Amino acid sequence: MGRIIHFVHQSLDGFIAGPNGEFDWPAMGPELSAYTEELTAGDTVFLYGRKVWDLMSGFWPNAEKYSQDPHDLAFAPVWLEAPKVVVSRTLAGQDLDWNTTLVSENVAEELRALAATGKNLVLFGGADLAAHLGAHGAIDEYRVVVHPVVLGGGTPAFRPAENRTELETVETRTFDGRSILLRHRVVR
Repeated sequence: MGRIIHFVHQSLDGFIAGPNGEFDWPAMGPELSAYTEELTAGDTVFLYGRKVWDLMSGFWPNAEKYSQDPHDLAFAPVWLEAPKVVVSRTLAGQDLDWNTTLVSENVAEELRALAATGKNLVLFGGADLAAHLGAHGAIDEYRVVVHPVVLGGGTPAFRPAENRTELETVETRTFDGRSILLRHRVVR
């Protein structure tokens, strides 16, 4: 059985994007890059909401135009080849490139069914989609990387939840002497 993993980069004050939507602050050193490669290896499906999809699909297919960062250049071909699922009602009826499937209805059920095939689904960012999946008990694990920056506002990493979710700490880890992983599994 695969898992649905919410993997998110956040600032120390709890934001996934700055006040103007900026995402130029994550400290992606060699250790964190290697961890991301481990997390996304194998039968992993990349999972996005529409807003994050717009960012990813606008960057990764042409990453070499925008960046010479070793992490970006190494991850771009991985991103292109990986199976991806985008959850969106506004993209319904559109053809999506790069090995991408669209889910528009019965989201939690569809994603749970995909995980039941043995594939891990990694949700990158996506506070709205994470809140929806969390409310439906579909997230199995949270992996939050806290970066050493205070943004002072922006998009919060987590939306208010209707119910409490009990978690167990599975791992904490420091990357590159800067960023800290907080890994929690949902207690069922």
